[in-house]
Amino acid sequence: MIGLDFDGTLAPIVPDPADARVAPEAAAALARLGALVRAVVIVTGRPAATAVEYGQVAGGPGLADVPGLVVLGQYGLERWEAGQVTSPPPPPEIDRVRAEVPALVTSLGFAVTDGSVPGVTIEDKGRAVAVHTRRAPDPEGTLRALREPLGKFAAAAGLTVEPGRLVLELRPAGMDKGHALGAFLAERAARSVLFAGDDLGDLAAFEAVRLSGLPGVTVCSASAEVTELARRADVVVEGPAGVAALLTSLADAIPPPAAR
Repeated sequence: MIGLDFDGTLAPIVPDPADARVAPEAAAALARLGALVRAVVIVTGRPAATAVEYGQVAGGPGLADVPGLVVLGQYGLERWEAGQVTSPPPPPEIDRVRAEVPALVTSLGFAVTDGSVPGVTIEDKGRAVAVHTRRAPDPEGTLRALREPLGKFAAAAGLTVEPGRLVLELRPAGMDKGHALGAFLAERAARSVLFAGDDLGDLAAFEAVRLSGLPGVTVCSASAEVTELARRADVVVEGPAGVAALLTSLADAIPPPAAR
């Protein structure tokens, strides 16, 4: 079974999250692999349908064309499969986050922007709210300054904060990529697993690979922003282009079912 993160793994990190698109080479490789392995699953913090939409490729296969693909969005709270999305209703606490986080960020001296000018951008994910500092004048400093206040706000609202590459995501507690991947491995009676990711949230998925007891490989889509994942990975590749090359090599190496 093959599992993957989306942003930074299949799609390059970009200043505006709405501009992220899967690398065409990765989508083409996954379209081949879907017919060769037991399952292909994408585990992402994005809404599941958004990941599929951003996986469309002009003139070639996109994520929706990957045979049997499952997308576990919002860290596993949503599931896209065969064109349908299933999920529980959004937690009511998210309404408070939407209403109050912009004012909290502003009160700390940071401009909230739609991305057209420098500042902090806030992404509504439906079941989570992400606070991005990539477009702030001092991205790292802004992230450090926001971490504690947002953490306290999330705790008071009964939520958790997921740190990432110049982003702090406020979301419901109790679900992470490790839980989502582990449950999927059991559901599909996986016999082996490869998981590729790029950010701190993917460490839980790496741990799920280890705890599964299956033959497993963890892959880091390396970046200068996050180095801890590379230390924990079995294989390190250079960003989404390296992931696409690895997936292509796997598709080339695995014989078709008729030849096994």
